[in-house]
Amino acid sequence: MKKFLIVLSLSLYITSLFAQQDTTQTNEKSKPVRFTFGTGILIENQTIATPFKGQLEMEIHHRFSLIKNYHDLFGIYGSANTRIGLNYGITDRLMIGVGTTKDYQLQDIQWKYQILQQNENNSMPVSVAYYGNFVIDARSKDAFGPAASYRSIHRLSYFTQIIIARKLTDKISLQVAPSLTYYNSVPQTSDSTGYKNLNLGLSAGARINVFGNQSLILEYDQLLTKQNIDVQPKPNLSLGWEIGTATHTFQIFATNYNQIINQRNLVFNTNDFKKGEYLIGFNITIRF
Repeated sequence: MKKFLIVLSLSLYITSLFAQQDTTQTNEKSKPVRFTFGTGILIENQTIATPFKGQLEMEIHHRFSLIKNYHDLFGIYGSANTRIGLNYGITDRLMIGVGTTKDYQLQDIQWKYQILQQNENNSMPVSVAYYGNFVIDARSKDAFGPAASYRSIHRLSYFTQIIIARKLTDKISLQVAPSLTYYNSVPQTSDSTGYKNLNLGLSAGARINVFGNQSLILEYDQLLTKQNIDVQPKPNLSLGWEIGTATHTFQIFATNYNQIINQRNLVFNTNDFKKGEYLIGFNITIRF
């Protein structure tokens, strides 16, 4: 999978180099490429898309428990994780959003800005967006270790990402996204072992339109920072199906991570897709 990420990153870079065209032959301004992705989330990761100016979006994320057998209806009867969020388009390229997640009682504020937009004449061959969030863990302070060392800032974590995307054809879009995560407080087993506060990661994703408003979606995340623990966090892999309309986007998928919030999925995922540890999830985006 690491080779896949490297090849995908190089492919986007090389494609952008060969896509450069002489724009001096026309005085008309090239239009931005539209609908690189159907919505602002691919599966768990952000895309370059933002709401239009003045548009309000509601996001509903739901993750069932790990698939075991038919006794728990393949995870549906097990414990579930849910996030509900709202995003607002301040401009056509800038959004801000808030959300709440069941597991760990996480409260998030997020923002995204489209820095560059791919043009139809390829004078700008890729789209680039900046995404960031900060998250508050609202659990009891007992969850943060000894009371004597507790500080309110221990509840905070931060995630920032640069998303580089290209619509290769009318049906195929790709993106890669390096990221940085910082936790003010992380689990420690001793003075020398435990998780690291600062972590680097890399994500990749694809959307392939199959027919009409139906698309195949795929994403993969790799934590690049090695932790000082015996068993390292597992990479994330998801495969799903997207159905989009003018006002709604519905995604259903199989995935090996369930924390929804980017930094938790990247740093703390323990489900190994190589061992068949998967769960079913769905996302619903409603545009007003």
